[in-house]
Formats: sequence, structure tokens, C-alpha cells
Amino acid sequence: MLQLPTDKPLALRVIPMPADANANGDIFGGWIMSQVDLAGSIPAVRRAKSRIATVAVNQFVFKQPVQIGDVVSFYASVKRVGRTSITVDVEVYSERNRGTFVVKVTEAELTYVAIGPDGRPRELPPQGDTVLV
Repeated sequence: MLQLPTDKPLALRVIPMPADANANGDIFGGWIMSQVDLAGSIPAVRRAKSRIATVAVNQFVFKQPVQIGDVVSFYASVKRVGRTSITVDVEVYSERNRGTFVVKVTEAELTYVAIGPDGRPRELPPQGDTVLV
């Protein structure tokens, strides 16, 4: 039986509500995409130590539908760091039927760019540096 990951950083956990569902009762893909973007931005902001912007959704795979009342967990980790960009992997799991079983519902890879005070891309600080912007 699939379980929630213990080796990946949890970025976000949320319960979708009936207003987030389509006519078939499944949660809108756009709602899931929005939550994935939020979850992916958390490690990106931490690494950039500044404002960021999403510049690409490199991959997005819906594996299973999300249902109303699922407890949806978003695990996000930095995959690659460039000069101004950060690529993040996000894996999404749903706990169904009051947590009796877990399914992997989505995988995604997004790229964010660090933004300076002038609104333009800026170089990332070295790992571990503290930057005030």
C-alpha cells in the first residue's frame, strides 16, 4: 500500500472543497495546478531569498483524479539551480476515505526565476548567503 513520503519536504497540505470540483465531482485540474505552483514556489523563494516568478511548467502529469474531501499533500524540492533560475519537482498525494489509503495524483516540474527590486531577473545568491532585497 502506498504511503505519504517521509524522505521529501512537505510544502503544502490542503483539503479541496465542493466549489473546487467540476460537473463530474472531480477537482478541477486548474485548481491542482494552482496549488502545485504555490507549493513549488516555497523552496524556490527559500533558495532565491527574494521575489520569484514562475517562468515555465516543464512537465505536468495528472495520474489520478482528486476527490472532494481528500487530504492533498504537496511535496516540493529543488531539482536544479541555474544563474537566475530554480527548477522544482512537485509530487502530489491524496489521502482518501479519511486517510485509509494514499494515491499519487500528480507530478510536476516548474521553473522559477529570481526577481530583483527593479522587476528584472537577478542572479541567485550563493547557497547559504543571506540577501536582503
